[in-house]
Amino acid sequence: MKYMVLMYADPAATEAMTAEQRADVFRRHEALHRDLESSGELLNGAGLAYPRDTTTLRRSEEGPVTSSDGPFLDATEHLTAYYVIECATPARARAIAERVLDFHVVTTEVRPIHDAFGMGDG
Repeated sequence: MKYMVLMYADPAATEAMTAEQRADVFRRHEALHRDLESSGELLNGAGLAYPRDTTTLRRSEEGPVTSSDGPFLDATEHLTAYYVIECATPARARAIAERVLDFHVVTTEVRPIHDAFGMGDG
């Protein structure tokens, strides 16, 4: 089964991280990448720009599409990165997601992917 692991962090805390903290986060993700690539579970993933660099488009039944700068929701924690993984069980997906939780990524969501468009066989 394919899963998306969504990672959330506070952008202000991310910007305030020291070089040492950034290096620690990078090392942890590199180790996870190596493990998941060797097991064949990592399909893709990426980090995302800061929420302030987001454009939100909204369609209304009453009028045209509107555009605004900034994220969809006003929140402290924002989506910061994701992995798309393929693993045997929901428990394994949760175990992978737990590995990214730390002082920086404070919340993860694990969602099954029901549509594999652009990712080969479903």
